[in-house]
Amino acid sequence: MIGAIRLVRRRLLTSIPVLLIVILFGFLLLEGSTGDAVDAYLGSIGGGDAGLRQALRASYGLDQSLFARLLLYLGSLARLDLGWSVAFNRPVADLIAERLPNTLLLMGSALCVSFGMGTILGILAGIKPDDLRGKVLAIGSLIIYAIPSFWLALVLSLIFAVRLRWFPISGIETIASGKTGFERAADVALHLVLPVATLSLIYMALFLRVMRSSMMDVAKLDFVVSARAKGLSRSRILFRYILRNSLLPVVTLFGLQAATMLGGSVVVESIFAIPGFGRLAQEAVNGRDSPLLVGIILTSAVVVIIVNLLVDLAYAVLDPRIRVTERRS
Repeated sequence: MIGAIRLVRRRLLTSIPVLLIVILFGFLLLEGSTGDAVDAYLGSIGGGDAGLRQALRASYGLDQSLFARLLLYLGSLARLDLGWSVAFNRPVADLIAERLPNTLLLMGSALCVSFGMGTILGILAGIKPDDLRGKVLAIGSLIIYAIPSFWLALVLSLIFAVRLRWFPISGIETIASGKTGFERAADVALHLVLPVATLSLIYMALFLRVMRSSMMDVAKLDFVVSARAKGLSRSRILFRYILRNSLLPVVTLFGLQAATMLGGSVVVESIFAIPGFGRLAQEAVNGRDSPLLVGIILTSAVVVIIVNLLVDLAYAVLDPRIRVTERRS
């Protein structure tokens, strides 16, 4: 327990400079790009005179120097204020709080399904990798992983939503349905089946291949060979020696794919018209909304840090050497 607390404290301390770097580079990168939200707005209404442009830029503080805007933004962050969205004319924090839960629900469901199914199938493929079952699973996972996510999403939508009409074609829930409690949860779950299946199939194939490869590598290590020489049962060797050590690369991949899936959900959310975090980033880019984009980047960094912290805690559970190292440090 003490080692876990020290691990969490150390990771939280190291995350502070990471967030500062993300804020600084994100702000400077967006400020260095051509155009801003005022240009995007005037372009959407067919243009405007110089007086209107100057008035809008002054109202949003875009006429100030780069350093002044950076200090103003850092001061706002110190007050836990992410700023004001120019494109949506709403607080950035409200927009993120409205959209982020949908993406976390989609991403969390897809990660859990892909991790669970991929690990189980990887174990089945790694027990006897040279037999027919292992080869079929390995080849099948390679084929699935090679399929583009947008193509898979369109095919699943065409078959199960358009032709068979088993699932809704778009949205996160039925609009103005008035459902509450369990009925609303069931409605949301029904809407998430196809997008979760799209993300889960691709990442499940990746987890399967990593688990299979890890089991094959661990099975050749000296401590496994020694356990076999002692005459231990096959099931004991598998569950006590091979599986526990084989899970470490898969857990690492889980943390990496959480960040990838957070950004890759843009395509799936666009196809299934899910009002999530990815679509919000796309709309912010189209509107050249720098405050919203910086808020999205910062929130994404916080989510990735939290996921990697959970991965480090899982490491401490799976590998006793990490707990010993944390106690000594």
